[in-house]
Amino acid sequence: MKHLLKMMDLSTEEIIDILNLADQLKYELKHNIPHPLLRGKTLGMIFQKASTRTRVSFETGMYQLGGYPLFLSSSDLQIGRGEPVQDTARVLSRYLDGIMIRTFEQKEVEDLAEYGSIPIINGLTDFSHPCQVLADLMTIREIKGSFDGLKMAYIGDGNNMANSLITGCLKAGMSVAAACPQNYHPAAEVLEFAQSTGRFTLTDDPHTAAQNADVLITDVWASMGQEGEAEKRRIAFKGYQINDSIVEAANKDAIVLHCLPAHREEEITSKVFEAHAKEIFEEAENRLHAQKAVMVKLMADQ
Repeated sequence: MKHLLKMMDLSTEEIIDILNLADQLKYELKHNIPHPLLRGKTLGMIFQKASTRTRVSFETGMYQLGGYPLFLSSSDLQIGRGEPVQDTARVLSRYLDGIMIRTFEQKEVEDLAEYGSIPIINGLTDFSHPCQVLADLMTIREIKGSFDGLKMAYIGDGNNMANSLITGCLKAGMSVAAACPQNYHPAAEVLEFAQSTGRFTLTDDPHTAAQNADVLITDVWASMGQEGEAEKRRIAFKGYQINDSIVEAANKDAIVLHCLPAHREEEITSKVFEAHAKEIFEEAENRLHAQKAVMVKLMADQ
């Protein structure tokens, strides 16, 4: 593994390897065991999309690993004034040991990897959110003990979260059902991969997707950059909500996850959110541990 660009690039073995290291690093942190595995390393963090969890977890994680995180907003960089990505990649590769980027286009992440000579980590694009899904998988395994025989149901927009969750859960060995409105399906390449596994169902009925699910996951109806479509999406996604009825359709001990921020009473009710808050905020914490594992895997031997 040279980069983390999207979930599709990871093998099952690589995913499990990252999760095992994340578990170890979490244990060590909880028991005050230092792990300065990236001492002297520097991570550049490019933010063209704002963030709470991504920035804080990467900065804190890099500090705990003994390295130095460098925050770079688009207004701080010439990339925000028209410098080609390939030039930025080649320059930053001479200063840094790794780059995390949170941006819009997947191509921008891919170009950084192509033209740079250091590891690139996708902190989020409109196509993929691999760091979040590694944290989700870590949380599922923590609570359920294993992925064997589990079913994940995703309800909502076929966005970057859907693309990554479907891919990640299938690669981990789970079966997956996704309920999305007609014009809001996941990416074609994701669906092609998912359907080839024989463990995937796509439906427009949330109750059908939730049947016998062990894990229920949703995301906001309008993601960052889609604010202008908010009203149109409220109409399209009416009924695509994790509520008591959906929870009852799932298995009795099903867990509910959400990548946050959550819009209560839209994609999830306040009642369900609070009933599963322990799982959701454990999932949020696990961003820190999963990303630390990714950084160590990519940067420790650079």
